Amino acid sequence: MTHTLEKLFSNPASCEERVISIQTTLTACRALGPENSGQGEMLKTRHIAAWLTACGVSNLIHLDKADTRVESGLRPNLVALIPGRQKKTLWLFGHTDVVPPGDISAWSADPWQVRRDGDFLYGRGVEDNQQAIVSMLLLAEELNARQIVPDLSLGLVFMSDEETGSAYGLRHILSVAHDMFRADDLFIVPDAGSPCGDRIEISEKGQLWIQIHIKGVQCHASTPQKGHNAFLAASAMALACHEHLHAVFADVDELFDPPHSTFVPSKHEANVPNINTVPGEDVFFMDCRLLPQVVSEEVLAQTRNLAAVVEKQYGVHVDISVVQEQKASSTSASSRVVTALKDAVMQVYGVKARAVGIGGATVAAFLREKGFPAAVWSCIENTCHAPDERSSITSTINDARVFAHILMQAHV
Repeated sequence: MTHTLEKLFSNPASCEERVISIQTTLTACRALGPENSGQGEMLKTRHIAAWLTACGVSNLIHLDKADTRVESGLRPNLVALIPGRQKKTLWLFGHTDVVPPGDISAWSADPWQVRRDGDFLYGRGVEDNQQAIVSMLLLAEELNARQIVPDLSLGLVFMSDEETGSAYGLRHILSVAHDMFRADDLFIVPDAGSPCGDRIEISEKGQLWIQIHIKGVQCHASTPQKGHNAFLAASAMALACHEHLHAVFADVDELFDPPHSTFVPSKHEANVPNINTVPGEDVFFMDCRLLPQVVSEEVLAQTRNLAAVVEKQYGVHVDISVVQEQKASSTSASSRVVTALKDAVMQVYGVKARAVGIGGATVAAFLREKGFPAAVWSCIENTCHAPDERSSITSTINDARVFAHILMQAHV
């Protein structure tokens, strides 16, 4: 195995050039979903398919989902399969969609054109999730170019719609091609991590997004006694939720950072357009991240109890609705994918990786729902969604080496 691994990525200069070339092409595609005023991921996925075909990967499966909101009419999902000596498969998942760049003035250069500075490439999507995609493509190319048959089979999944819910991405793939995956396969989602590669995410908090709609009575601001100020009631409700929910659901789990559930008032919709009117309606949202033992129904019950108090105190009506919910998910720290990752990370990066939990959400949760033990790992800078998002060329190549180590272990 060691001799075979030494053949892979043995030309660093060539690997570096390919990283830059692929990143440049993919970044220019502007793969924004329709929720973000984009035309989806079709152009980007076509580039990926063309690269794989040019590398000699012939087993490509298209699992697209119809979406009339984009010009192509489809949200593309591509699966590439490279057979190994065993049917057991190492699955790697990369998402093709990106988020908008935000304030362009906060960027040092055009976010849709890759800029290099030393070992780093800058541009929207270069880290989230193109570093993973490029590592996957490099691995496929190296295997085929050197005619290496790995011990495990390799499955590469390129998904749409990760940034806005995955209904057109992995959720769709799992609904139409669930039999493609097996319980004894290995599942890695390279979509979270740390700059030194020492964090393997095995658990995600539950996600609960709540809309709170306050209905009061509008009036002139000079005579506030004639109305019921929905904004004032909403402010009281937001503060009560923030303080009370943290106190009630105070469990601690050191696997996570922060180690407790969080209840954060976040988005706030505009109410009245002028200053001298007391608003009769006000809408805000709560982003709740729940430890695995915290039940979302209990959180909602406590929130409704708080709403009853605010209604009585401010003479308003409070409607509470769930915008989005995702149950907590976990993979055992002793699972084969985690132990294999720890060994490979030590071999490539020379660090002892530890299992952690996160408050964010990845597509690993959908795999775990289906009974597939998924781990989330990569060596990234954690600049996702930020201006001047960046990705390390060296880490992109080394991540591919980590996956190669796992792929070449017949005993895993």
